[in-house]
Amino acid sequence: MQVCYLDKKKHESITLLQLTDTHLYADPAGNLLGVNTLDSFHAVLEAVDDANIAFDAIVATGDISQDHSDVSYQRFADGITRWTQPCYWLPGNHDYQPEMESILNAAQLHRGNIVNLGEYWQMVMLDSQVPGVPHGELSDSQFEMLENALSNAGEKHILVLLHHHPIAAGSAWLDQHQLHNNERFWEIVSAYPHVKGVVCGHIHQALDYEYQGVRVMASPSTCIQFMPDSDNFALDLQNPGWRTLTLNADGSMDSGVFRIEGVIFSPDLQSGGY
Repeated sequence: MQVCYLDKKKHESITLLQLTDTHLYADPAGNLLGVNTLDSFHAVLEAVDDANIAFDAIVATGDISQDHSDVSYQRFADGITRWTQPCYWLPGNHDYQPEMESILNAAQLHRGNIVNLGEYWQMVMLDSQVPGVPHGELSDSQFEMLENALSNAGEKHILVLLHHHPIAAGSAWLDQHQLHNNERFWEIVSAYPHVKGVVCGHIHQALDYEYQGVRVMASPSTCIQFMPDSDNFALDLQNPGWRTLTLNADGSMDSGVFRIEGVIFSPDLQSGGY
């Protein structure tokens, strides 16, 4: 288990930049359902800069690559070098972990299972990948790590991160690919009131919902967007985006979703899946 530390002065808040589901390729012309994922990724990075958003760390919540290549992971690593803040990452269902471990290990990049954020917050980052299938599950060892982290966190507020959504998003086709053993997940989480939030990727849309007293959030993808509340596979015309999360000393969270403006990335709306 890897434990990381992000120092911040007492009583100051921590702001995270969530980037998710970049689906990058080795080929710079790599295209996912009509969208060049490298171009859309760079457009998001530039939009974050243009918005003058101050943040303390990046969280990358999976599906960084679409083709499992070392070059695709290097493209992600190269993209975020415009900043000096650390990036904490976890795998998604499309990722290939040997390549992730090999490439995403520079000084800026960390696979942190436990990340201590200053004096008041701690992140627990879970691996919900089941190789070869789109849905998620947490292994016994992941559940053990989660429960140990929560029981040993003291008075720290907890933010749990994983790729797959642990509650239904409202789309039948997408919800069949959620975290399958979510009942066990919530049985553990609900026993610890200092868990304030759960953050995921995977659904390529914004989500902000309270479940069992915990705030559950997802971010738009940096490439294609899935249509909310659609029983069948459908793409959305909304632009790529990102989320920011500000973690306050009292356990409250401020969060917002942002999307690029001006540049339009139009997906192939006739696509029946991917």
